[in-house]
Amino acid sequence: MLKTVGVSAAEIDVYRALVATVTGSAVEIAAAMGTDGATVERRLAALQQKGLVRAVDGRPGRFAANPPDTALLPRLERRASDLERARIAVNELAETYRGNAWARGPVEVIEMITGAEALRQRLRQIQEGARRELLWFCKAKHVAMPSGTNQAEFEALARGVTYRVLYEQAFFEDVDAVDNVVRAVRVGEEARAVPALPLRMAIADRSVVICPLAPSGSAEDSDDVTAAVIRGSSLLEGLVALFERYWELGTPLRVTLEGRIGESEVAELQSATPVPEDQHLLSLMVAGLTDESIAGRLGVSKRTVQRRIQSLLHIAGVTTRIQLGWHAARRNWI
Repeated sequence: MLKTVGVSAAEIDVYRALVATVTGSAVEIAAAMGTDGATVERRLAALQQKGLVRAVDGRPGRFAANPPDTALLPRLERRASDLERARIAVNELAETYRGNAWARGPVEVIEMITGAEALRQRLRQIQEGARRELLWFCKAKHVAMPSGTNQAEFEALARGVTYRVLYEQAFFEDVDAVDNVVRAVRVGEEARAVPALPLRMAIADRSVVICPLAPSGSAEDSDDVTAAVIRGSSLLEGLVALFERYWELGTPLRVTLEGRIGESEVAELQSATPVPEDQHLLSLMVAGLTDESIAGRLGVSKRTVQRRIQSLLHIAGVTTRIQLGWHAARRNWI
């Protein structure tokens, strides 16, 4: 616990024993600890040098512990100050690195890594280093990190990092996939589903993205899997915009009290189909007609049009008309 201030675990044990006995000799402390006197004597000397213990005046060979707040707090404050200066220095270096990205050339902007283990390690690193958010595209059939094994996500969520994750529908066909998503959502992950995703990727703090380049059907956990690590560039900005566009169209996944994905469960999204009259209404809505114009075309009231659109939103499991139009097109409703 006190290693961060330069005190070893063995020295801490001796210091604790001395705090408990008020004063003591090396022999007495060794007897209380069940160790030899010579070892305790060496550790007392080290503690005295570090200012944690002092020799008792007029009583040779006896020592007393200095107050912990006097002996240790200044060390902690100096350590905290050193860490803060190091953090500032790292941030300055990172800003310089990003600012000079193009001066370094494309090799530094796009880094290639090979192998499933190297990819897992890099994914862990960007999550451990994230300070604000992680954005994920999760396709079916993993190439390096099986569903439910990303412990770094739970650690990041615990320290306040936001996770927004988009799953394609086929992802939920994997064994235990639904249970793993439920577990993540319960501790703070924001999850949505779309019919299909164009690629796999993870974006940390909008400053670095990892894109596995394995095509569909590639072997899982292959040593041949290759991924691109992309830093500050217009390509990264484009991938962030791609995520946001798919996120806007995704169906929110909510977890019920029973531990299931609720009304918007992916399996249910494909089963519901609107009646032909509503398909006609959808085609008019997607064409850009106002509710009033749609009502005139269908010979119904504007209120009826709005009620039927609300019903279609429920059937599709979405919340906006933009999402509804996108899902209607993808599911051949129009």
